[in-house]
Amino acid sequence: MTSRAPLLLTVPNVSEGRDAATIEALAGGFGGARLLDVHSDPDHNRSVFTFAARQGEVAPALASGAARAAELIDLSAHTGAHPHVGALDVAPVVHLSPADRGAAVAEALTAATLIGEAGLPVFLYGDLATREDQRERSVIRRGGPEALAERIDTGHATPDFGPARANSQAGCVLVTARPPLVAFNVDLVTGDVGVAKRIAASIREAGGGFPGVRALGIALPARGRAQVSMNVHDHERAPLAEIVGRIAREADIAEAELVGLAPRAAFEGFPEEIPLRNFDPERHLIENALGATGV
Repeated sequence: MTSRAPLLLTVPNVSEGRDAATIEALAGGFGGARLLDVHSDPDHNRSVFTFAARQGEVAPALASGAARAAELIDLSAHTGAHPHVGALDVAPVVHLSPADRGAAVAEALTAATLIGEAGLPVFLYGDLATREDQRERSVIRRGGPEALAERIDTGHATPDFGPARANSQAGCVLVTARPPLVAFNVDLVTGDVGVAKRIAASIREAGGGFPGVRALGIALPARGRAQVSMNVHDHERAPLAEIVGRIAREADIAEAELVGLAPRAAFEGFPEEIPLRNFDPERHLIENALGATGV
């Protein structure tokens, strides 16, 4: 591709967040894409990579990474708090402007094709879902890898690409194209996961909370805390400052963290008294990170 090809991001999530050597090997498996960030969490047992690449480079990078994850991760031995169904669990292709949406969709569909041809079942989700009941990752992941494998075997779920049977070691891969979202966690002072679950239920869109917000309450044994873990799909309609304010009215906040990268505007008005763990604006705001890459 020429330098005029649209610049895209991809944010593959893998089901390994504890072994540093494995995480490093996984990061190196997405050849052809420029690594911008790695966020690993041992309680979630999950790593989120952020890569930048031009159209034409993203799909082969994701296919290569999927093969590497299938080689290095055995889901039958996996433990962790984050819901998942695959070694490479989700592989979104992110367009940075509406004009580049077509490029992201084409790249996501090509990636899904290549991953399927490599022997891993692929489900399209979000705006690319081919069935309304597969739009949400939470629905596809319901019950975990074994439950999804059973639904495939009984005809209650059908992969869009690849074999019509879950991979016994690597599971399935979820693929979409989307604009940037904000993956954001708020750690509570309390270790009572029931409090985090109650707050998550009140702020998620499905519970009548903020539009476009998906939220879970998760226990963090390594830190002795409970966490409200969120994906904020539209930070303009659901500002982080307002979400954090709502949470603070329900429980004391220890700190917050951004997972991966986010647009600069997402942090407008963010309360200064809430610590942001390991946050570096030069690395974690999309505009700054891309400006330093030369991709």
